[in-house]
Amino acid sequence: MTENEVFTRVVKIITPFAKNTAALGTANVSTRILEDLSVNSARLVDIILAFEDEFNIAIDDDAADRVRTLGDATHMIVSKATH
Repeated sequence: MTENEVFTRVVKIITPFAKNTAALGTANVSTRILEDLSVNSARLVDIILAFEDEFNIAIDDDAADRVRTLGDATHMIVSKATH
């Protein structure tokens, strides 16, 4: 699975949680999940759980805490999925 494929799936997972849907149209690896997409911080837990289910990976608390941008999420998933 390429980083572009993972990124596309990450955006799809986050879409229902994003309050700033206009920012989704221009989303890139630097897009901040909480600030730019206006995702409620409490929903971040649901997003992390969705990543685990979608990509069949385990995400520990330390890794989850480092996810700030769409790029962070993509890189973390790619690294976990290839190990």
